[in-house]
Amino acid sequence: MSTSDPHCLFCKIIEGKIPSDKVYEDEEVLVFKDIHPWAPVHFLMVPKQHMASMAQVGPEHAALLGKMLLLAPRLAREQGCNPYPEGGFRILINTGAEGGQEVQHLHIHVMGGPRPWLRG
Repeated sequence: MSTSDPHCLFCKIIEGKIPSDKVYEDEEVLVFKDIHPWAPVHFLMVPKQHMASMAQVGPEHAALLGKMLLLAPRLAREQGCNPYPEGGFRILINTGAEGGQEVQHLHIHVMGGPRPWLRG
């Protein structure tokens, strides 16, 4: 897997070529608000290394994916999701065309907040 894809929308966001509303950033991960939110809280978590989807993930990515999933609850609370168990959030990873993936860069949707939501 390459570090970056010059044609990838999320790689361009990671590189700062396209602006985003950042929620969190470190050396491996960028988190930003979805521009078309389905819920009161809706952000995307993307690895800075370009990987097209979950279908390309291997054992070497376990630590990165674990880090992202462990970060999700903290960021969900910080962004306004109500605490578990009455509150909560949804984590979604679309993979491939039949899985609803629109941008070919692995990304994790985190959605939450009071219902009803726009979608989902």
